[in-house]
Amino acid sequence: MEIRVRCGCGDSSCPEWAVVELQGVVQPQASFSGDIRGLHIGRLCSAPSPSSSKGGYTFTVGYHELAGTKVTLKKPLLVLRKKKVAGGAADQEPPTAAEVELEVIGVIRHKILFKDRPKALISKPPTKEKKAAQAAAN
Repeated sequence: MEIRVRCGCGDSSCPEWAVVELQGVVQPQASFSGDIRGLHIGRLCSAPSPSSSKGGYTFTVGYHELAGTKVTLKKPLLVLRKKKVAGGAADQEPPTAAEVELEVIGVIRHKILFKDRPKALISKPPTKEKKAAQAAAN
């Protein structure tokens, strides 16, 4: 089976993407019941380190902060978009290989690896009893 692959970037280079690799599971709050595609997960920041040639990154999710590094992949990956080629029968399912074309929309050469456990930004939220005692003291 032969599938055509074409690059829509033209003479310019394809956009570069990166993979963010986390250990564990990212779960939305129980109150969230919508589509995860537009969900704000956290804040990713670049923090260049003068002592290291690798770029440092921090990823803040809620009250947790992860520290990561930029790692070059051994083999680059392509990000592809599947397109149906005009001229195929519209009612035929699934399309044959001759009616499908893959378009390159990006290249992944690096990943940002977060391999350590997250650091808590706050140790424990203050309890109501402590707040009441502090208010009474003032």
